[in-house]
Amino acid sequence: MRALSPFSSARWLAIWLCALFLANPASAHEIRPAALELTEQADGNVAVIWKQPVLSGRKLRMRPILPAQCAPPDQTSQEFTGTATIESWQTTCRLDQGEIRIEGLEQTLTDVFVRLHFADGRKQTRLLRPASTAFSLDATGGNSPASAYLRNGAEHMLFGWDHLLFVLGLLLLTPLRKILWVISAFTAGHSLTLAITALGLFRLPSAPVELLIALSIFFLAVEVVRKQAGKTSLSIRQPWMVAAGFGLLHGLGFAGALADIGLPKGQEIWALLLFNLGVEIGQILFVAAVLSGYWLISRLPLDQQKWLARPALYLVGSMGAYFTMTRIFI
Repeated sequence: MRALSPFSSARWLAIWLCALFLANPASAHEIRPAALELTEQADGNVAVIWKQPVLSGRKLRMRPILPAQCAPPDQTSQEFTGTATIESWQTTCRLDQGEIRIEGLEQTLTDVFVRLHFADGRKQTRLLRPASTAFSLDATGGNSPASAYLRNGAEHMLFGWDHLLFVLGLLLLTPLRKILWVISAFTAGHSLTLAITALGLFRLPSAPVELLIALSIFFLAVEVVRKQAGKTSLSIRQPWMVAAGFGLLHGLGFAGALADIGLPKGQEIWALLLFNLGVEIGQILFVAAVLSGYWLISRLPLDQQKWLARPALYLVGSMGAYFTMTRIFI
């Protein structure tokens, strides 16, 4: 395998860094969902909780618009958790007429889970998206909670660039015959911490978790360079150990996204399993796309190292370094 020339390395690195700094630094997690919960009380009041993600220290420009017959709140309390803001208030309202809309949702990449708790014990779940920002309270039924959690898990994987970059790094580090075993180890790792954290058994602050995830991406890029230079290490000899170990970290990141919407009471295990299944579907789709691209290019009279492996390595390394710097200094 040919070594990279200093000029070629500098040229590719400059291209990637320019693209990175022109990109939105918060794009790795813009897919985090928001949640709106309305609880109807016997006295006619409705308790409202509005939770939305914070990106680079700023709230998304969206807010819930309740039916016109709802009285404006006298007082609103607000809490900042580090990754989200939680606003709560009381209003006099009815949950059987009018429309609920999320203003500004159409300008984001996120979803909003809406949960309605009626005074008679009934519950209803709705999923609002950028293409469908409102629903009528007069209509019966709602979205399937199962499909909502499944879809959100898949989207968090497919739009979570840090998780995708880590998987891409694993594919670059791992011989083709071992890929299934290594990806399975990564799945086992992140599934374990996702379950433990989502069920409230263990929790870490999001800031160090996000930083360590970024470092894991950069670490993989370094190990790939060492492997191409003919060196060896535990990571190069046993990539499944790296996949499983760092998978534990990435599971904490997935749990952060799931915590944004919460687990429905009485259905925690099912919601967790569906979200995790969605993550796995997204992961399988990504791995299949990468391997299909590799297979297609291998059938063409092209230098695979120049046109596929090398650009992918620069992408993983430069993005890993970029995410690390932004999570330290921003």
